[in-house]
Amino acid sequence: MINDLKVLGLVTARGGSKGLPGKNIRDLCGKPLIAWTIDAALAAKCLDAVVVSTDDTAIAEAASNHGAEVPFLRPAELAGDSASSIDVVIHALDFLAAEGRHFDLVVLLEPTSPLREVSDIVAGLSLMQEHRASAVVSVCRAECTHPAFMYRQKTDGRLEPFLKRQPTGLRRQDIEPLYFLEGTLYASRVDVLRARRSFYHDDTVAYEVPKWKSIEIDDIDDFTMVEALIKHKGLAK
Repeated sequence: MINDLKVLGLVTARGGSKGLPGKNIRDLCGKPLIAWTIDAALAAKCLDAVVVSTDDTAIAEAASNHGAEVPFLRPAELAGDSASSIDVVIHALDFLAAEGRHFDLVVLLEPTSPLREVSDIVAGLSLMQEHRASAVVSVCRAECTHPAFMYRQKTDGRLEPFLKRQPTGLRRQDIEPLYFLEGTLYASRVDVLRARRSFYHDDTVAYEVPKWKSIEIDDIDDFTMVEALIKHKGLAK
């Protein structure tokens, strides 16, 4: 709970991954991928409940074994590639509300970002409260992927600068800081989320994470990099 506001930690994990089949329960340094997110959420004392939304019984079992609530299986229409993440979140909120469990804030925690720490959850929500914002999302500063360093390829195969200026000799410290959205944290007041159907709007503040935490697992290359980082930083327990 934060300032008398009841907070839901929601972990969304569907079973139909194509880039890395079975990734949410794939072993990552001794425990299923999803367990990394559940463990961080359970350790964040500001969360009043940690609930997993999934359509997959194997994921549900793994989540329950690691201490999360799995009060329902997500309907098939919310488990396909075209399903909206906002619809998934609202479905969970509606299900819990029908059981008499109402929350003021919801924190979406995706298992594909297992490098988040408890401190990220706490700091992100604290930042939201500090700025009296209705939402907070995590971001990472763009470096080599900054538009100033990007080119487009023309039909004849030749390159032209994306921003119409050659980046030759341009230093990173001389360009405007820009940020990309990544998956460590999304949080919102529930009433605002229902009204705006988005975590991103003019009352959203940014919680910045370092580059090493910004890797999201979509395929085996991402998984291998995250595995190496966990071992290198001694995060496995």
